[in-house]
Amino acid sequence: MSQPTMAAETAATRARYNRIAPVYDLIETLSEQSFKPMREKLWSQARGEIIEVGVGTGKNFAYHPRNAHVIGIDLADQMLARARERARQLDVPVELREGDVQQLTFASNTFDTALATCVFCSVPDPLRGLQELNRVVKPNGKILLLDHVRIDQPIIGRLMDVLNPLVVRLWGANINRRTIENVQRAGLCIEQVEHLGPMGMVKLIVARPNK
Repeated sequence: MSQPTMAAETAATRARYNRIAPVYDLIETLSEQSFKPMREKLWSQARGEIIEVGVGTGKNFAYHPRNAHVIGIDLADQMLARARERARQLDVPVELREGDVQQLTFASNTFDTALATCVFCSVPDPLRGLQELNRVVKPNGKILLLDHVRIDQPIIGRLMDVLNPLVVRLWGANINRRTIENVQRAGLCIEQVEHLGPMGMVKLIVARPNK
């Protein structure tokens, strides 16, 4: 993806999530009941210096490991505003910043763990974002991902492809991303994949940098 195209798509993604920020948690109320145990399982593997990309409204704050330093970034300032309020209410010591996973401002080999939940469905250039995680995570660190993907069945998969442009326009997230394949294409080393949710639509991916 060219730089001008990525910049335009990133701006559009930021605008969508700023627009839906006031109702984001309300709309996801039902699905969040299923995601809570998945989030907890993902975060149980996080250690040391942690970066959470796409922190959103702070749904993961309750699962942060004790005594860990967590930096959370998000593209949309209105999502971050809600995350800051949630961190205050839960008394969670998280450092929140506006940022783009496609162009991280951190030095290479900064973090022990990078973590993202339901993020790479909406990153305009997921390969670039995953390569950035490869860069900023230490060689012996981990990259932990939880995301919904395209269901690999002829009829349902094709339907997801057809509906995807409308869903992206309304909600910002792609429903037909092939995130496992993207992780592999980005050069990361996959250690484990768990197939969760209806028809295995949600994937819990444990990977490590390739350095």
